[in-house]
Amino acid sequence: MSTATAIPARPRESSSKNVTQARVILSEYTKFRSLRSTLFSMLAAVVFIVGLAVLVPSVVVAHWPPDRPGEALAFDPTARSLSGIFLAQLAIGVLGVLLISGEYATGMIRASFAAVPARLPVLWAKAAVFATVTLVLMVPSVLGAFLIGQSILTSKHLQANLSDPGVLRAVIGAALYLTVVGLLGIGLGALLRNTAAGISTLFGLLFVLPIIVRFLPSSWSDPINKYLPSSAGEAITHVHPNPAMLEPWNGFGLFCAYALVVLIAAAISLRRRDA
Repeated sequence: MSTATAIPARPRESSSKNVTQARVILSEYTKFRSLRSTLFSMLAAVVFIVGLAVLVPSVVVAHWPPDRPGEALAFDPTARSLSGIFLAQLAIGVLGVLLISGEYATGMIRASFAAVPARLPVLWAKAAVFATVTLVLMVPSVLGAFLIGQSILTSKHLQANLSDPGVLRAVIGAALYLTVVGLLGIGLGALLRNTAAGISTLFGLLFVLPIIVRFLPSSWSDPINKYLPSSAGEAITHVHPNPAMLEPWNGFGLFCAYALVVLIAAAISLRRRDA
């Protein structure tokens, strides 16, 4: 009578060895493009940028010249074409918050962390995917908005050209600013883990805080205002630097630092807190 010889099973290799940052990025991109909020938020941002590039210059042309001569001297045609970034930043920032706070709300974040036990690659992948897609979409959007706005202003000979000093930097800077706003939203979503809290904090930093500072005495508000996140970041979108504000690239660098601090705080929170 023959007996079967038991063959010892080979130990399975840990699945964590198959987890690479590239694969996590691919996974996050798949989730990103499958979300309905992605389409709606990005579409809203583009509509704001292009729509106001038509509306604002059209109003300017219809009421030109202004009643006060000082307004004509301070007129910035590039800023009029890029008025839409004021609203677009809210759409992109909210989407950034939703990308990670939404997973906490549905519990999907547990599955993500089970597949990627180190956790931090998930955060970096979300940030990389969102920043890349936002920048790729916003650059042609703001460039198109600029060209549309300037074509409208041409009827009153108020147009600017991309070759003019500071114009190209302001146009590309608008896309960079919106991209960093999205990264700030991702950081807040990961840090606070709640959609309402993340959106409220983002709204407070970008919109409410500057209003509060304006109510302070000018001896306080002027030095503080230029270091606020929105003021520092928007400096890169101004063709003619405001003496009361930071230099364009210095201000944008400070805004990037704000976003980086929030992302680092979110990374520390991910490592120390349970999902």
